[in-house]
Amino acid sequence: MESIAAALLMEEEDNATQMAEARAERRRLRDICNPFQMSEELFRKNFRLNKDAFKYILDIFTPEAQSNSLTSLTPLNQVVAALRFFAEGSYQHGVGKDTTVSKSLSHFLNVMQRKLCHEWINFEQTEEEKLQAKQVFYTKAGFPGVIMCVDGTHIKITTPSEEDFLYYNRKGFHSINAMIVCDNEMRIRSIDARYPGCNHDSHIWGLSKINEYMKRRYEEGEGNTWLLGDAGYPLLPWVMTPYRSVHEGSPQSNYNMRHSKTRNIVERTIGVLKNRFRCLLGARQLHYSPLKVSKIINVACALHNICIYYRVEDLDSYELNFEGSYEDHDTNDEDYSSIANGIRNNILASFQNR
Repeated sequence: MESIAAALLMEEEDNATQMAEARAERRRLRDICNPFQMSEELFRKNFRLNKDAFKYILDIFTPEAQSNSLTSLTPLNQVVAALRFFAEGSYQHGVGKDTTVSKSLSHFLNVMQRKLCHEWINFEQTEEEKLQAKQVFYTKAGFPGVIMCVDGTHIKITTPSEEDFLYYNRKGFHSINAMIVCDNEMRIRSIDARYPGCNHDSHIWGLSKINEYMKRRYEEGEGNTWLLGDAGYPLLPWVMTPYRSVHEGSPQSNYNMRHSKTRNIVERTIGVLKNRFRCLLGARQLHYSPLKVSKIINVACALHNICIYYRVEDLDSYELNFEGSYEDHDTNDEDYSSIANGIRNNILASFQNR
């Protein structure tokens, strides 16, 4: 009985702490009457956007917010609260049970996903963009034909209330496995945050619209154009992956080195994304449903691209997102396996002939 009473007392204390944090956050939001009075550096530190990018978001959100009767917060304070959450993610314990801020965040996510994601996250490239991407990637390590790179990253979440076993990943925690594709300028060209953490990168790729699109382009005659993925992805005529089990100093090892050097831009992109919007960091752990977490990831990726457009400087150095413990899976499409191997061997031969 004493242990039960102690547990109940601790729970009450936790709830009281959360409510106190929520009230403190609301007071802090009210106190920021005009965030534009902050210095540019302090503004970026608090919201991860510069003032021009913030105004752009506010202009898009305001008409939608004015028609929303679910919260008493002004449009400005709703954007302030949402971007503070994206920047830190540290007060979600406090706002998680706070109706006003929680509903405001949900409304912000719905609006931003509808208004921003399709406009700012676009996989298709013009022929000029493809040529420029190939040239930029080629200068990194002499790897030809690359237009983008792909990788998966696990976004840590609390244990879901339903089918939690699907979200338990091979690293020992619950997550969403988000597939990210970036270009030569670290812009995120595609984000797929629909799948639970138990899914492998190869499985998510096989179900993706990007795979369908690249396959169709290949079948229509587009050649010498591919993405780079690590060994967790299938080798296809439109996806080049490393050789497995290579010997140091061998031609295959040289190929893998060039492949890795070219592909690491997607790891850096994920590192910048998570460092800028720290609600995505594993140490934070998102305390929301998988559906809401997916929206958070999608909107964060759109905001990342907006930061690039508005030339928002990174305040801090970031840690590269080397999650590296991928697993090899023989998921190659048998119809394309020999063709893809031939393409990879031709690339390897071209390195030897230089």
